[in-house]
Amino acid sequence: MKKFSLTLSLFLAGIIAFSQDIEKNGTIYIKHPYIDVANNAVKAYLAQDGDAVKDIYADTAKFWISGMDKPIGLSEAIKMFSSDFDYYDDIKCTPVGYPDYLNYLDHDQKFVQSWWTWSGKSKSTGHVLKIDLVQFYKFNNDGKIDFEGIYGDFSKMHQD
Repeated sequence: MKKFSLTLSLFLAGIIAFSQDIEKNGTIYIKHPYIDVANNAVKAYLAQDGDAVKDIYADTAKFWISGMDKPIGLSEAIKMFSSDFDYYDDIKCTPVGYPDYLNYLDHDQKFVQSWWTWSGKSKSTGHVLKIDLVQFYKFNNDGKIDFEGIYGDFSKMHQD
């Protein structure tokens, strides 16, 4: 019985000791209005709807994509994303899993992260290109996207 009491005491002491280091950094949501905004940003891209894009993003929004030296502004981003349709037909963005809304306690930061497979059929070769990517949308206090970061291997785009 003494062995059992000692083992139980050590087990409880371990739980108490390890639970002292737990600290909450924010909250992750599977459903949130900002997730809808992020999904609408993708829909606006696919529809080539510049007016919808301007409603979703802050005027001062910045965009960065893997391989870029520095972020670009909204007007330049709209032109860049529109050029995809000059090179590819049947462009699709297929969600992988589901997006998450992350509300960090530090500075009340608001992000949506979403995973996609971008695909398009090359107008010059007929080859279908697929790119796995993750997007991070940062929201301002007005509910507008003020930063978008996209990570993926875009090295094969616009090469043919």
